[in-house]
Amino acid sequence: MADIIIEGLCKRYGDKDVLRDFSLTLTEGRATCLMAPSGAGKTTLLRLLAGLESPDAGNVNGLEGLRLGVVFQEDRLLDWLDAVENIRLTAPERSGDYIVEELQRFGLGSIEGQPVRKLSGGMRRRVALLRALLAPADVLLLDEPFNGLDEATRAAVAKEALRLINGRTALLITHDPDEAGLMGAETVRPFLGSDG
Repeated sequence: MADIIIEGLCKRYGDKDVLRDFSLTLTEGRATCLMAPSGAGKTTLLRLLAGLESPDAGNVNGLEGLRLGVVFQEDRLLDWLDAVENIRLTAPERSGDYIVEELQRFGLGSIEGQPVRKLSGGMRRRVALLRALLAPADVLLLDEPFNGLDEATRAAVAKEALRLINGRTALLITHDPDEAGLMGAETVRPFLGSDG
């Protein structure tokens, strides 16, 4: 693996520039925190890196052939499945017992067997984060991964997330400076889009 180099990315929707000549290097094996206000293009950047959208200009080098683990702003869980089943969709090689142990570390020890539709928003968020972290991913893209968690839970979950990131390249997208500190991430505050 090597650094991921983002050069001159541009993305426009209609007459709105969401990303304009955006460049950033994600250092191999490090967590980078991208901080910018709402509407500055953070989620658009994640969608471009994940291959869900194409840029109007610019390029990304270093992602070729790598497996991505992604936490979107929405949890994107399958409501009728339980937490273990949701996680095994992206981590089929993980045993149910191992996943249950990790759920316990994330403060979710009492939820096995329950469909995720019955979980609170904070519980669902932790399942979504754990699903990405347990996937056999080379690079992690985490969009507001602690959204909806109270301060104590966020600190505990961040500690466990760091353990599971374990030297992988990670991009944490947030508008909260405390989250960057919890993750020990290098923080960059670029001007992303026309509203930034």
